[in-house]
Amino acid sequence: MEPDIQRELIPHATTLHLIDALNSLKGKLSKAFEQWELLDDTGQVPASPSYTALLQHTTNAQALARDVAQLTADFARTSHSTNRAGSTVLTHLASAVTLSSRAIPHFAETAQNALSLPRPHIENDRYFRDNRMLIEHATARASLRRASESLGNAVQELTDHLDLHRFFRPPTQHQSPIPPPKPEGRHR
Repeated sequence: MEPDIQRELIPHATTLHLIDALNSLKGKLSKAFEQWELLDDTGQVPASPSYTALLQHTTNAQALARDVAQLTADFARTSHSTNRAGSTVLTHLASAVTLSSRAIPHFAETAQNALSLPRPHIENDRYFRDNRMLIEHATARASLRRASESLGNAVQELTDHLDLHRFFRPPTQHQSPIPPPKPEGRHR
């Protein structure tokens, strides 16, 4: 038995709305990834990194992760999340939730490391602290970048899904869903 393809379609308006929401969130994640810097203009970790600024990265990452999780939960509650396209979209969204959530503790660890003062009698202490901060912050930003990519993959799946709508448009009022029968032979 052939599945009813039209029942598998996510409604056109719903798809467009979801694409817009995903693109908006993807843009916010990309902007955060690009703008949240740890290094100064010389490419070095500042001698006195701002705990407040780094903690703000944590807070903002948490808000972004919450938005990704909320959008995912809202989509998961729909009946569309169980069809073929919806299931694929949900998989990408679940990855985005995981990745955006992973950024939070890495940003928090970076902020915490900013508070640790190097001990004056250990020469390499600041070097190790700076490297830990650099690794944690870079890991957090990479998580945001990958979360943004997952949202982009969901958008691509939905865009491909929109192409199916062209092939399965409901008949208009002027079109009959069943073609009229063809006359058979000549009538006298």
